[in-house]
Amino acid sequence: MARKNIFGNEPETQAAPDGGVKPIADDRPLANFERPLRRSGPVGAFSQSLGGISEKAQRAADLEKQLAHGQAVVELDPALVDNSFVPDRLVIDLDDLNTLVGQIRDHGQQVPILVRPHPEVDGRYQVAFGHRRLAAVKRIGGTIKAVIRPLTDEQLVISQGQENNARTDLSYIERTFFALRLERRGFARDIIMSSLGVDKAALSRMIALAATLPDELIEAIGPAPGIGRTRWAEMAELVENASKKSKALKLINAEGFRDMSSDERFDHIIDNLRAVRPKARTGQWTAGGSRAVKITETAANLTLNFNKAALPTFGTFVEARLDRLYEEFLEDNKD
Repeated sequence: MARKNIFGNEPETQAAPDGGVKPIADDRPLANFERPLRRSGPVGAFSQSLGGISEKAQRAADLEKQLAHGQAVVELDPALVDNSFVPDRLVIDLDDLNTLVGQIRDHGQQVPILVRPHPEVDGRYQVAFGHRRLAAVKRIGGTIKAVIRPLTDEQLVISQGQENNARTDLSYIERTFFALRLERRGFARDIIMSSLGVDKAALSRMIALAATLPDELIEAIGPAPGIGRTRWAEMAELVENASKKSKALKLINAEGFRDMSSDERFDHIIDNLRAVRPKARTGQWTAGGSRAVKITETAANLTLNFNKAALPTFGTFVEARLDRLYEEFLEDNKD
């Protein structure tokens, strides 16, 4: 499929046989990516020197400036466009998507998406931002308006994160989980900070919190838009206990869990993890003024502790009659 020449200021004019790509505007200069960036190394590079930190911060600033430049808008076949290699959303809200579908049907696609040529598959593209618009156009049918840029991995995640920051519609846990995913892929923290618009201390807290929570728990709860940092931090502290972590993972597979809203799922899990077992009930059975039997009851057990000093043979007497007592119990509990 022919497409715009992204390495010059003039688009190619030859149309593709299937009509998948056609230039529709070119009134802005192409972004000048003269110094392509290499994939960043591990986070440990931060500690090498103050000069290295300054250089990385400047590089992130340069990336932001480069991404601000305009470029021609083209029309693409949505079937040729793949999602970002690092998802930022846990789910696309169906109500929001339906609203967007209606708006595009009524007024057309007003804002193009940003894509790059797919780094591994010739003839395909990868979204930097505009995932919801892409999903909406795929539902409607037809082509999607897009800007194509030869973005590096670093440029893509910065562009992706900055669009989300501008909209401010990602939930706290989505931003936090996005940061952890970028960290796992080896992006340096200056790049992640630039993508999310946070400082070093805030990013450290976000990554530490997300790393404490099992991925499957975050994904099962979903974006939980009404739940902020404080309550997610409480859940992270709770699941550090192995038994509570195991309990939380069982709860997400329970019947009816998926029928709840995302916020309700969070509340359901944290309420169950907070639950305090009732204290054991204790009592005494007396005979002839003596405390002959101590009674202890928990949710799982009822214990009778016979005081042999008070009634030396009473415990043995009861033990010998357990079968008879059980028969009486069955008789009393017949339907």
